[in-house]
Amino acid sequence: MDLRVTIVQTDLHWHDAAANRKMFADKLAAAAPKTDLIVLPEMFSTGFSMDAPALAEQPEGETLQWMRDQAAAYDAVVTGSIIVQENEQYFNRLYWVRPDGSYAQYNKRHLFRMAQEHHTYTSGIDRITVELKGWKICPLVCYDLRFPVWSRNTGDRYDLLLYVANWPKVRSLPWRTLLQARAIENIAYVVGVNRIGTDGNNHPYSGDSAIIHPKGHKLLETIEQESILTITLSKQELLDFREAFPAHLDADEFELL
Repeated sequence: MDLRVTIVQTDLHWHDAAANRKMFADKLAAAAPKTDLIVLPEMFSTGFSMDAPALAEQPEGETLQWMRDQAAAYDAVVTGSIIVQENEQYFNRLYWVRPDGSYAQYNKRHLFRMAQEHHTYTSGIDRITVELKGWKICPLVCYDLRFPVWSRNTGDRYDLLLYVANWPKVRSLPWRTLLQARAIENIAYVVGVNRIGTDGNNHPYSGDSAIIHPKGHKLLETIEQESILTITLSKQELLDFREAFPAHLDADEFELL
């Protein structure tokens, strides 16, 4: 019932998918993690960019195949988001790629209007829950973190809430605070993976990637440094806490429409 999670926090090559794929492959090969889940940042192949016409891949593009190769090599799920074009629309799409090559996908719901993301990309409609080693996991993308209703643990309850991000340093306090809030209010582990460095628009990133316990304390945090870190999470510890403190039984009932 334990789950090994590896987070990868690094700088990104601006608008260079081939260089980013090689960089991540080299870093993973050097770290050789023994893990169940490898988490990469948002738009890990390009950086957070509105130049979708120049950067978008097709749904079965090179980066998805690269993720399949990495998942097979490490016998682990690989997840992160990339820019995808489908049916003449652009999506900030998270892929959840399994070692057997199958995958699930989630299109980012909340698009960051302060960067005009909503003018470039199409918003996702459906939230997903995926399963891994008996864990239910809800993967979301960056700005989704600011919206507690979308992140809310309802119905088919998840055990782990996951955010991949390109979250700038200037707003690191909300990032760090909201990761803890989401863990506390949903009684679930929370994983947040961000980038470091400075992007092509001169926005600096401090990383602050973290894994939060359902009680709200940080199990892991890495700030402004390149990191590939693996931690083992206990599902039994989560179940014991939910039994001892079943606040979710008093939650208001509603449905996401």
